[in-house]
Amino acid sequence: MRIVVTGKTGQVARSLIERASASGSVEVVALGRPELDLLDANSIAKSIAAARPDIVVSAAAYTAVDRAETEPELAHAVNAVGAKRLAEAAAEADAPVIHLSTDYVFGGTGEEPHGEDDATGPLGVYGQSKLAGEQAVMAANPRHVILRTAWLYSPFGGNFVRTVLKLASERSEIPVIADQWGNPTSALDVADGILRIARMLDVQPAAFPAGIYHLAGAGATNWSGLARQVFAVSRARGGPHATVRDVASADYPTKAPRPANSRLAMARFAATCGWVPPDWRQSTEEVVARLVGTGRNAGGV
Repeated sequence: MRIVVTGKTGQVARSLIERASASGSVEVVALGRPELDLLDANSIAKSIAAARPDIVVSAAAYTAVDRAETEPELAHAVNAVGAKRLAEAAAEADAPVIHLSTDYVFGGTGEEPHGEDDATGPLGVYGQSKLAGEQAVMAANPRHVILRTAWLYSPFGGNFVRTVLKLASERSEIPVIADQWGNPTSALDVADGILRIARMLDVQPAAFPAGIYHLAGAGATNWSGLARQVFAVSRARGGPHATVRDVASADYPTKAPRPANSRLAMARFAATCGWVPPDWRQSTEEVVARLVGTGRNAGGV
């Protein structure tokens, strides 16, 4: 089975390559700029056709949440129009598309986890562009799986876990937001979930019906709770750590508002796939241990 994934330098693509390499039965072809540019319809069509995918994973996106407020046209062009063109190219190649979306499609009210059928209401341009992308992908390719995830981190690229470890090497106390709640999610776990979906679609497509699914780390916390877990694991391994000071979102205003409640319910994914990611604490420990233990050789802190 050949999986083509976009966003070749991103956390999901790199995690998918790593996880697939261990299986031996899945080939992952990672595409990105300049050969595939979501702003260039011709490059999308040519790259996907040439790659001959069995399944396309749409992981590339415009993810600069705050900058999107001043670049709404660009965010929409990548996250909605580009995603639509990629889904169309997958359909032309007779391949299903697994499209990565976000918890930011919700407005973040209440305290209960959001289900797939709950009303959306993105607070900012980024979330609006990703919601438009979901709708465009579903219209462009009937063989679609929309995967909403949240609070991604991994041993690769830029993310919250790597950022706080770096900060801890520079200062003894770090202020961290305590009034935003969600599911910290390892991109390695997302890759595991994608591989499970891909195998089901490859063997028996009807076993994983088209639609929207939530895939995120099990359990929830706030950003300060995640930082404390990161530092506890790092400290136990002789790595950088710091004291966490809880602060409110209002104390650190950003251009784009963030949802206070990003929790995602995953019952639909669990019932369909028969699997859910590990508890977020377990997955965080795995990633932090790698970052602290392997340092710069693995893109560590």
